[in-house]
Amino acid sequence: MSTEETSAPTAFALLGGEQKVRELVDRFYDLMELEPEFAPLRAMHPTPLDGSRDKLFWFLCGWLGGPDMYVERFGHPRLRARHLPFAIASAERDQWLRCMAWAMQDCGIEQALQERLMQSFFNTADWMRNQAG
Repeated sequence: MSTEETSAPTAFALLGGEQKVRELVDRFYDLMELEPEFAPLRAMHPTPLDGSRDKLFWFLCGWLGGPDMYVERFGHPRLRARHLPFAIASAERDQWLRCMAWAMQDCGIEQALQERLMQSFFNTADWMRNQAG
């Protein structure tokens, strides 16, 4: 057996590849723009959201185990450093997570994969906090 045959599929593959990641990212930002509860989160992003959509798509592809499009374009993500200009406390973390959870539900992502991804998203989002609270 080759290594490829014995290794578990990546979250990227389980999700459905680039097309599904793009769908998820687009739904995430659509919700951010449409739902009043996400207005504070939306205010942290530039207008229009095209660049933000692309950057999250590129990042998530690699983060989920697919092609490293973000790294190819920008180098190491340096997530915490890139987010330091924004005040991120528990409320902002939770808002981002709520928006992503809603997007995953709307995109029909399998429940077990949603739970797996939400744990990983929480760990990353929690690490991004740079304000008390």
